[in-house]
Amino acid sequence: MKKRIFALFLSALLLATVLCGCGDTKPQEAGGVGSDTTSSSREAVTGGELVVGISQDLGDSLDPYQLTAAGTREVLFNIYEGLVKATATGAYVPAVASDSSVSEDGLTYTFPLRKDVKFHNGDTVTSEDVIYSFKTCAETTVDTALAAALSSMKDISAKGETITITLSEPNPDFLSYVGMVFIVPADYTEQSTSPVGTGPFRFVSRSVQENLVMEKFDGYWGQAAYLDRVTLKIFEDANALMSALSAESVDMAIHLTVDQVATLSADAYKTLEGTMNLVQALYLNNDKEPFDNEKVRQAMCYAVNVKDILNLTGEGHGTQIGTSIYPAFTKYFEESLSDAYPHDTEKAKQLLKEAGYEDGFSMTITVPSNYTPHMNVAEVLVEQLAQVGITATLEPVEWETWLSRVYAGRDFEGTVVGFDASNLSAGALLNRWTSDDENNMINYDNAAYDKIMKEAAVTTDDTKQTELYKQAAKMLSDTAANVYIQDLADFVVLKSNLDGYQFYPLYVLDLSTIHYVK
Repeated sequence: MKKRIFALFLSALLLATVLCGCGDTKPQEAGGVGSDTTSSSREAVTGGELVVGISQDLGDSLDPYQLTAAGTREVLFNIYEGLVKATATGAYVPAVASDSSVSEDGLTYTFPLRKDVKFHNGDTVTSEDVIYSFKTCAETTVDTALAAALSSMKDISAKGETITITLSEPNPDFLSYVGMVFIVPADYTEQSTSPVGTGPFRFVSRSVQENLVMEKFDGYWGQAAYLDRVTLKIFEDANALMSALSAESVDMAIHLTVDQVATLSADAYKTLEGTMNLVQALYLNNDKEPFDNEKVRQAMCYAVNVKDILNLTGEGHGTQIGTSIYPAFTKYFEESLSDAYPHDTEKAKQLLKEAGYEDGFSMTITVPSNYTPHMNVAEVLVEQLAQVGITATLEPVEWETWLSRVYAGRDFEGTVVGFDASNLSAGALLNRWTSDDENNMINYDNAAYDKIMKEAAVTTDDTKQTELYKQAAKMLSDTAANVYIQDLADFVVLKSNLDGYQFYPLYVLDLSTIHYVK
């Protein structure tokens, strides 16, 4: 007997952490309107255009299997879909597939395709497209966790329009990775510049470092988007974005700080608050002196006063965290780890002395300059580290420089950024710190950690897997892999005549539910 597997994941995931009110309606399919965090009694209007201010360009490629930046994935969520799709409630529901089941031994997944799903080029999705997408993703994806999950595929085949995937070993997180395999037309070669998917919006155009334009896809299989057209306007300079908001030339902006929203007209814009679902930390290159010394890293953790950081940079908004799991991952999140290193400058100095750095040391903190929340936190860190003899110099760099030099090249000492989960799996947050993971930019090398993560990847016992993930998260804290800070508060502003924005447990910007009201 097969088990039905939709809505297996994190049923109470985000609702307790989002600070603004949520509606009672929950989506049953990915095309549904779902819970509306800005719901009101005003009547929704179909149509209209929207200009959204975003803080970073979308990288060199729009190919769904080449996405590295969270900001690119959050936007392309509107264009691409998988067989299943995450919702704002933390469940996976049918998208290109109409249903799903898994065998009792956890090895065979079956996905009947939804009838008459259209690509943005007008072609109907076939089983050939799905098989092509899975094989191409497995061979080319830059997401190492996804690549590892797909490497366990022993076979993928079709009988009519039903897809069967057989695994070589059970993977309890496999459905979440299925949702990351975006379905594209077989043998289409222009995805990097002119993407074609099945989502509620279709790609229109892109001007590098300026904008990306999408329009409503009239052939969408599910609940149609309200808006006719969306322009995502890029403001890599935070002052330029604030000027545009002051002039009311953008209709919506995401990922703002509390200081930024405080300057806006309450008559023109309304502000929503949630969490970014990011692990913001001072990430340290464990392969460089003195950060290869665990006592030095622990000293830095004691030197940092997270509560003061939250107060100084966000008026107390944000959630303190102590490891690489953020609160939306409810069953894996250990709140006690947030206080594993209470602020203690004397203890920090003592640890530095034991490590051979009684007189402190100098370091550089490299930060992407277009992210105001990270820049603000880095500035406070410089002052706090100075109190224990660590002289930190702030180095702002452009986003593309950060990606190439810091993330890909691992040429840095410390950096302040936030890492998200690409799917609703704790493994997506924790796997990157295994020693052989290509995304392990901090060069964390811990054989005990690797062993725990390998065991967690293959166990079919959810209780056991949960405990293993908790052990791994605690190990990151115990060894002070990084100086963990917070899951940032996420402020979104919309013009007062807009409704329908939804916060997700992932880094997602769902434009399909946003609408004008009258």
